[in-house]
Amino acid sequence: MTIQTYQGSCHCGAVRYEVDLDLAAGSGRCNCSICTKTRYWGTVVKPDAFRLQLGEDALTRYPFGSGVVEHLFCRHCGVKSFGRGDLEVLGGRYYSVNLACLDGVEPAVLSDIPIRYANGRDNDWFSEPAVTRHL
Repeated sequence: MTIQTYQGSCHCGAVRYEVDLDLAAGSGRCNCSICTKTRYWGTVVKPDAFRLQLGEDALTRYPFGSGVVEHLFCRHCGVKSFGRGDLEVLGGRYYSVNLACLDGVEPAVLSDIPIRYANGRDNDWFSEPAVTRHL
């Protein structure tokens, strides 16, 4: 396990954060309606591994689904760079970091991150959907 500190941000830079990640630990993509439309590519970390450095006031919450996940985006540029929530199945409080919003990570490094697909469309989160190429 190799944990490194990464910087992340929205497109306009109004939201900036620092996160401690092991990229080799993997990531997730989901086929639920919101993840499909936003092309969200996330990884989950505990709250102590995430530090919002700038932009709490620039974040807007999109209430969706059951409301247990805070779907956040920058009110200036619209980018969803991270979300947060509290789910027992994920070990309680967590942050979900959009890996596409990490700054300065080379494409070759991103392409090596393992991806686990979730069938959120059918509320079968621990099964892979039949089709994943579009995610």
